[in-house]
Amino acid sequence: MNMPSSSTREKLEPTLRAIRPSDAEALCAMANMPGFRRGTLRMPFETVESWEKRIAKAGAGDSWIVAEVDGKIVGHGNLVVRSTPRRAHIGEIVMGVADDFVGRGIGTAILSALLDVADNWRGLKRVELTVYADNEPAIRLYESRGFEVEGRHIKAGFSDGKYHDLLTMARLRF
Repeated sequence: MNMPSSSTREKLEPTLRAIRPSDAEALCAMANMPGFRRGTLRMPFETVESWEKRIAKAGAGDSWIVAEVDGKIVGHGNLVVRSTPRRAHIGEIVMGVADDFVGRGIGTAILSALLDVADNWRGLKRVELTVYADNEPAIRLYESRGFEVEGRHIKAGFSDGKYHDLLTMARLRF
């Protein structure tokens, strides 16, 4: 069965909110989806307990949000600010969208919200992220928000039985 291209799929406006400990099960299910997992450096078959621990360990300075559509979690994103004083101007974004919701505006909403926090609440000067070099939709999204490729890490990620290049991207505001 062919899925409609992302340009013809209905755009959605998710509800964004802070993560809750009770979100662990939904986030775990999303992380175990094939497409979601393929875009990360995580192993398959993650457990709810590992997500509970990850949520519990989130720092006070983190801005970790989830995106919901009709009460269902369909994406998440985290802005982690560096903790050392000489790097406190830097944040790192990690985000993902459930397989069935890719190309529907969820990632755009999450990224926009995290960049609002970075710019208007944290005063960050540098926001960075890592992405698979063949993840063209994600790269287009990041570039549309001012991110530029800073480096290529050759064969730095392993999935689907082969090695893949990773890109480091950053958006500067000096």
